[in-house]
Amino acid sequence: MQNFTAENISHESLVTLFSKAPVAMSLVMGDTFVISNANPQILELWGRDSSVIGMSLFEALPEIEAQGFREIFDKVYKRGEIFNGNKWSVFLQKYGKYEEHFFNFIYAPVYSEENIIVGVSIVGTEVTDQVIYEQKLKESEYRFEDLIKQSDYSIAIYYSEDLFIELANDPMLKTWGKDKSVIGKKLEEALPELEGQPFIGILKNIFKTGETYTAKEDRVDLVVDGKLQTFYFNFSYKPLKNVSGEVYAIHNTAVNVTDQVTARKVIQESEIKLRQLADSMPQFVWTSDKEGKITYMNDNWYQYMGFSKDEDSNEAIQRIIRPEIYPRIMEIWEQSLKTGNPFEVEYEFQDPKNPEVYRWFLGRAVANTNQNGEIVQWTGTFTDIDDFKQLQTQKDNFLGIASHELKTPLTSLKLYTQFIESNLMKLGDTKNADVAKRMNSQIDKLSELINDLLDVTKIQKGNIQMNESEFNFDQLIDEVIVEQQMSARHKIILSSDTIGNVTTDRHRVSQVMSNLISNAIKYSPNADEIIVTAEVRDGIIKYSVRDFGIGIPEDKQHKVFEQYYRVSGNKEHTFPGLGLGLYISSEIIKRMGGKIYVLSTEGKGSEFCFEIPNV
Repeated sequence: MQNFTAENISHESLVTLFSKAPVAMSLVMGDTFVISNANPQILELWGRDSSVIGMSLFEALPEIEAQGFREIFDKVYKRGEIFNGNKWSVFLQKYGKYEEHFFNFIYAPVYSEENIIVGVSIVGTEVTDQVIYEQKLKESEYRFEDLIKQSDYSIAIYYSEDLFIELANDPMLKTWGKDKSVIGKKLEEALPELEGQPFIGILKNIFKTGETYTAKEDRVDLVVDGKLQTFYFNFSYKPLKNVSGEVYAIHNTAVNVTDQVTARKVIQESEIKLRQLADSMPQFVWTSDKEGKITYMNDNWYQYMGFSKDEDSNEAIQRIIRPEIYPRIMEIWEQSLKTGNPFEVEYEFQDPKNPEVYRWFLGRAVANTNQNGEIVQWTGTFTDIDDFKQLQTQKDNFLGIASHELKTPLTSLKLYTQFIESNLMKLGDTKNADVAKRMNSQIDKLSELINDLLDVTKIQKGNIQMNESEFNFDQLIDEVIVEQQMSARHKIILSSDTIGNVTTDRHRVSQVMSNLISNAIKYSPNADEIIVTAEVRDGIIKYSVRDFGIGIPEDKQHKVFEQYYRVSGNKEHTFPGLGLGLYISSEIIKRMGGKIYVLSTEGKGSEFCFEIPNV
């Protein structure tokens, strides 16, 4: 080697060659592989300094001997074989850390002028970062592929402009109506039915533009289960680009929305038919969203009111409702929106032909819900009830006049009956005196009916009077029970707190108490008792009457305080009365600032309660 070096390459030239080389280089001599030269790059690669020059390679880097490198160097030195290492894994002790590194290197024999191998040249580059990057990329690709396969969405990847199917998960294969045999084929060969549809052209164009393409509810005709069928998809074609920004593949994601589109079309067709029906109705028909914003009014509304379809319907309604009642109407509407309870209110709309006049309308609305019970919209009507209200006013006026006219002769008739009863008793004709007594009882019932009619008339006109006075509430309860017990078969059981004096209308409270007890007796014909309770809590007096009679169906309980409503339902003929008592009681309690309500189970009985302030 000395002769070779001296005669062929000067020492200075060798040092210059090694130091200026852009790659890591070293020269090891003899069969002990003594490091003759090593440039800074290879010293950095080894994690050593220049002190190793002159040492055996395996003395300088003892950790590589157990990794098979002595055998490699022996083959190069003894047999003259050139050894190429590509991304070779080597564990090195560098800067106090024993870590894996990767190298590309060449070990080549060095010959003397006698063509004898005298050493081995080493040329290498570290590619650790590249290998780690490739490993991570591969892992990422595996994860990406696994993610695609496990996804519930239909996903496929097409590579090259020929659109070869590189990957398609099971949902996508099911979408296509194909099996895994299509993977690796061109898309247009795997799905020949796409011919004449725009998708192949769109995909090929993405290789030119590099832009993502998305579509919603796009129609696609596919052969599934052996027949050509129409489907609808939300899908995207996303280009996959290399480091140079060139498109090398396309990522296709699709969601089958055929059922939704079909269902919506059915709904739309139904809505068209319903709107045609609504437009033919004499009522004003409307719909609103779940927040209460009107979304539709039928043609009859616009024709009658003279509004434009471009106007905001909510604002238009506000303009024509009588201003002083509008806040109350909105309060009731907001409560329905909040609870989902039906909306039903009477109010007045301005007459479009005469702005000085208001006409009565009945507004109704019910909530429309989806399969989860969530409100999706409201459907409502406005019905002209002005003629009915006029008739009702005339009826109330007639009842008021008739009731007043009847009271005078009825009072006289009662006096005559009492006079006859008294005289018959004096004559000892007890049989006929009993008949007169019964006549008097019937006159009392007739008087009660007339008084009820008078009360209704006063309530309708807002003329019912409250004559407040201070009285003992407990004493009034006792009086009412004694009075009711005199004519009742049922045993009236009282359970009451001591309430004391209150200030309100004694006569009207007595009227309500008596009405609740008489109703309980009437509607529990097969029971033997009713229970009356009274208590005071937090400044509120609660009075209740419980019976064990026919009860009230849940869907009818909200109607029991309406005018003329009869709780007996299909047993109407069994229970006499006009259905005014609870209505009058309700209005009386409201005017006292209280509330009245019912708790009932059909077939088990009812409990009617009222609450008033304890003042």
